[in-house]
Amino acid sequence: MEWLSPENVVAVTTALLGVLVSCGVLWYERRVPRRRRIGYRVQMDTAIGSSVRAGRPNFRLGLFNEAPGMADATLVLLRIENDGSQSIAGNDYTGREIHGLSVEFTGRTVRAIAVTQPLGAEHLMDHFTASAGMRHSGATIHLPRVPLNQGQHFKLLVLLTSGPVGGDITVTGGIRDGDVLPNRAVPTDERLPLFSRAARLVTVLLTVCVVTLASIIVARDDDRPPMGCATGTVTLTGSTAFEPVLRELAAKYEKECDGATVEVDAHGSNAGIRALAEAGAAAKGGSPAVIALADGPKPGGHPALREHRVAVSVFTLVVNDAVPLTDLPLDDVRRLYRGEITNWRQLDGVTDLPVRLVSRDANSGTREVFQRRVLHRNEPVNSSRDCVTKDDPGAPVVRCELDGTRQVLAAVAAHKGAIGYSELRSGDELKGLHRLTIDGEAPSVDTIDTSDYPYREIEYAYTYGRPPTDSLVAGFLAYMSRGGGQDVITTHGHLPCATPKGLRVCGEDSP
Repeated sequence: MEWLSPENVVAVTTALLGVLVSCGVLWYERRVPRRRRIGYRVQMDTAIGSSVRAGRPNFRLGLFNEAPGMADATLVLLRIENDGSQSIAGNDYTGREIHGLSVEFTGRTVRAIAVTQPLGAEHLMDHFTASAGMRHSGATIHLPRVPLNQGQHFKLLVLLTSGPVGGDITVTGGIRDGDVLPNRAVPTDERLPLFSRAARLVTVLLTVCVVTLASIIVARDDDRPPMGCATGTVTLTGSTAFEPVLRELAAKYEKECDGATVEVDAHGSNAGIRALAEAGAAAKGGSPAVIALADGPKPGGHPALREHRVAVSVFTLVVNDAVPLTDLPLDDVRRLYRGEITNWRQLDGVTDLPVRLVSRDANSGTREVFQRRVLHRNEPVNSSRDCVTKDDPGAPVVRCELDGTRQVLAAVAAHKGAIGYSELRSGDELKGLHRLTIDGEAPSVDTIDTSDYPYREIEYAYTYGRPPTDSLVAGFLAYMSRGGGQDVITTHGHLPCATPKGLRVCGEDSP
């Protein structure tokens, strides 16, 4: 099978391994309990009352040599911290006494205690009071039920006598769903592993899969045609607004796919739909090598045609530069195309030019989108063949019909007072005309998902039934909709439906 390529096998294996690891983590989080834990460690235990240091009789170290009973004094710094996975509240201590923890210095006597805490945790000092259970007796210190967030700690600096340095120091107490255990600091030359053994094993496996996939891609034969290539001839027909995209797509596909010929024959959306339907009927049950592009959904009466949403196209009104207006309210646009406004002076009070409506013929999808999305009605009847003189003296305005986008733009640029419409990018290089915004909304693909701009539509590709998966029709559709053709579509100012934004807009704009 074609999909059982080495790249696909490694990619699927990697994906499945990722899914299994994610499920394992979720299971672990649900089944393995998160425990509370208080850890403690001795950070200093030193003699401060000895009169001499062993081996150095002339080096005096004692701080309390003259104080009664302090010749054997020692100083201990003890760190107590929450090193578990959960915070510890006051009611998480389970002892019957008022205090929470007990510290035992075996063989020594506690003489004085100082409590220190890190910056930002000064509030902990409020808990170290006698009423909260803070006291010491003999070799034991009783500590209050101090709440500790995860990672929080405090320190005890303890002055002791009657015992040697290095005696046993233990911290005991009860913690709900937890333990009190000694821990240790990590030396500067020693680092604990960041991941468990299982995590390291999974990381190694994933790395092996990715390296294998990369090796396959690097070592594979780059002379192979891209995915979706097929031989033969296919004809692209339909939308003249989408024709520039089709011609570039055809040239790129032929260059990348040896043996493929892509012909572009655009005569308007409706004409393309009819040509596809006729080719399908002539094929007698087969799927002809024809793709029809249409600005908007096909008309009724063609149940055998199968739709493929390709892109979102934005259209624009264009007006001759002799008309200084740059924006028209939607209501004025509709009045113009009802013939209620015959001179531009009725709108700006200055420009004394007759209105000339330059429109597309009945085969045009661009015209149908304009009627459905903007006018909410059909355009008036044709009244002129040359876009200058009225063939019907009774018509309120000059209105002509042309059979292509380029012809419409050329006529609008040539005749003062002319207004027409086109696909957004078609008029970029023409002089003598400019675009109009509608109700202050500009035609733009960038804001298509947030704007109320009305003149836009989904670009559909239609086939007669479902083409065979190994056919040139299926290969070109995949290239155009999901493959490298998306870059071409974007370059021409359209929004591919297969992009995240395109998926949303294509779904919202569907009929």
